[in-house]
Amino acid sequence: MPARPDPEQIEAALLGGEARHTRAEAVRLSGAPPEFAGRVWRALGFPSRGEDAAAFTDSDVEALRTAADLLADGKVDEEAAIRLARSMGQTMARLAEWQTSIVSNLAFGRDGGGDAPETAGAGDDGGLGPLVGLTRELLPDVEKLLVHIWRRQLAASSARRLAFMESSDDAAPTYFPLAVGFADLVSFTNLSRELDEVELAEVVEGFESTATDIVSSGGGRVVKTLGDEVFFVANTPRQAAEIALRLSDGVATDIEVPDVRVGVAFGPILALLGDVFGTTVNRASRLTSFARPGTVLIDDAMAEQLEGESALQVAAVRPRHAHGLGRLQPYALRRVFTPAPATSASPATPAPGA
Repeated sequence: MPARPDPEQIEAALLGGEARHTRAEAVRLSGAPPEFAGRVWRALGFPSRGEDAAAFTDSDVEALRTAADLLADGKVDEEAAIRLARSMGQTMARLAEWQTSIVSNLAFGRDGGGDAPETAGAGDDGGLGPLVGLTRELLPDVEKLLVHIWRRQLAASSARRLAFMESSDDAAPTYFPLAVGFADLVSFTNLSRELDEVELAEVVEGFESTATDIVSSGGGRVVKTLGDEVFFVANTPRQAAEIALRLSDGVATDIEVPDVRVGVAFGPILALLGDVFGTTVNRASRLTSFARPGTVLIDDAMAEQLEGESALQVAAVRPRHAHGLGRLQPYALRRVFTPAPATSASPATPAPGA
């Protein structure tokens, strides 16, 4: 069995060069203030290295220089720079883990139980092994896609923020009215005992994939996924209602998972670092825990906004007490099914010999 590449080989292959600078050298070459450079590095999620260790590559130096230039030019202040670094570090860490899992399945032929593509790991990988070799091969194309997708998401996010600002009396409103919802897999704990790790991972990935498709196609946005739960937002109650109903009856038919229960609330939320917070979010979470399998519960604000929607039925159910929120009046959300028009009777079939 060939020897596995060590971390230094992997860094050199994927970062475009080996680590050859100490911390002091990297800071000096980048022109970044030492304390600021340390804060940025920690915010990105990278471990501290010894003062004498050659732990920084040329690309690390360039990244620190870019951050320092943003600060020196006055485009961002130090706290904004650290928040940007933290948001990118956390997002990219999760993205890297996800993509490594996908590429690993491709490289070793375990994606869906099939064989690896003929090109996966083909050719001379320079002793890096199939995983790192294929990653390096895919890197240029994936990098282009990553930048394009980020720009598309940035454009959509900016448009949403401007729309809220135009509809508000505040120059830069902190709270926005949004519909927020949770979709939760029922009996996930029991399911985790019945399935092995691979089977459970397939269920979770199937649930997340199907739920994300439903939310996106309905005009909403997935804020985050928590394994057995998907947290989403939508600009309007009507969008959120349609997404919730599709989630409650669509996931179980698309993949073999338990029923899904959904809770949705409408009201002001605080958007911060890619997440959303506030009492509205807490109400949606509690409504989800109250919902029965395969059903959707909404709060009174959602019910009021959906009044007059002829295709939807909203019915009050038993009030519940929610710790920290007081008395909640949930409403069950259902579709109104219109009976199909009766078709004209077919002509009677003549009796034999008639």
